[in-house]
Amino acid sequence: MRKVLASGTPVVPQIERPRKADPYKDEILDQYASCKGNLVRVHEELVEKKRAGLSYQALTAFCRKHSIGHEPQWPSGSYDFKPGQEMQHDTSPHRASIGGREQPVQTASQVLCYSRVLFFQHYPVFNRFYCKVFLSEAAEYNQGVCAVCMIDNTHVVVASGTGAEMVPAPEMAAFAERFGFSFHAHEKGDADRSARVERPFHFIENNFLAGRRFTDFDDLNRQAVAFCDKVNAKTKRHLRASPRELFASERTFLRPLPLFVPEVYRLHDRIVDVEGFISVDSHRYSAPYTLIGRRLEVRETKDRIDVYQGPRLVASHRKIVSRTPTRIALPEHRPRRGERPSQKTSPEEQELQGAEETLSQYAEELKKRSAGRGTLALRRLLALRRDYPSGAFLKAVSVARQYGLFDLDRLERLTLRMVAKDFFVVGDDEDGEDND
Repeated sequence: MRKVLASGTPVVPQIERPRKADPYKDEILDQYASCKGNLVRVHEELVEKKRAGLSYQALTAFCRKHSIGHEPQWPSGSYDFKPGQEMQHDTSPHRASIGGREQPVQTASQVLCYSRVLFFQHYPVFNRFYCKVFLSEAAEYNQGVCAVCMIDNTHVVVASGTGAEMVPAPEMAAFAERFGFSFHAHEKGDADRSARVERPFHFIENNFLAGRRFTDFDDLNRQAVAFCDKVNAKTKRHLRASPRELFASERTFLRPLPLFVPEVYRLHDRIVDVEGFISVDSHRYSAPYTLIGRRLEVRETKDRIDVYQGPRLVASHRKIVSRTPTRIALPEHRPRRGERPSQKTSPEEQELQGAEETLSQYAEELKKRSAGRGTLALRRLLALRRDYPSGAFLKAVSVARQYGLFDLDRLERLTLRMVAKDFFVVGDDEDGEDND
């Protein structure tokens, strides 16, 4: 201090102190390479070579000063967002206690970047179906969406490319267009770009899931929504407000929901097995026993399994969300006690019995010549009746019955001949000569 005052200048000279490790810099670099970056081993080697005056602390300070094994710390940046500009979405695997057993779950989360409003749900797996389910629920929770949804190049959304060259799958692009936003992906390795949604996963795992028990996935997601309401109402020190208070000003900038938000569903094509069940995700759901062997359309929603035969709903079940295969059977889908299916007339036979007399008699004789109940043969006969003109088909049936032809392939060819005679009649020329 006296030297600084005596100098008479406001500039304080830098203090240059010699370091004990300066004479051994080359040796330290050699030992650092041979010891694979372990400074403890470097210090031990120097001590063995009689460098007793060099402490471990002096060695580490020397290495920090000369950037030996230490990358220089770069200044961190920040991202600023305007209201309604961007929302971020991501998923993370966690474990939760469901039904008395700890099992893996996929946590899907979304954060509005301006107000920091958090919304998350849990699913057994995460695919495009559950992605659309989650984003629909998040949009309804916030009563709107931001212009951009930032993702991390997940294959659930991305069809090809990464970062700025990312191309979303057509299915997901159409879904985003319906709600009025677009998917963007950050560059690979730039995880800070989606830090708004990455950071809460640690909070969810160590605050929401810690110590909580859930009966099923419905209970888990109900408690998750209640937890989001509680967290979003708390004041955050770095924001000097709560997310709900900031959301009040952001809400007017969100894209409004469409007038009608269609329910997200996934279609399956299933054949009813011999036990009267259809299978979806290893779970078996009952169908009316009269439809055994039929191909049905199954519509899977978030919480239901609906079974359709054409446009008609023939069965509806509560969806099972579990990793344990389960079988669900409704009493109305099974025959009554003491009643055998063979004792009842099949729907095909009932329809043919009410048809024209020629056709009903032909169907009765066809059933006698067919194996079992003759259901497949009668079903094929009904298909021919629906496909071809009624007049030509009945003429063909009359001829076939007259000559005892019960081969349906031959009946179809005979029907085609009758159709040709009725609709492709060749007339006479002007000269009075017949055409070939």
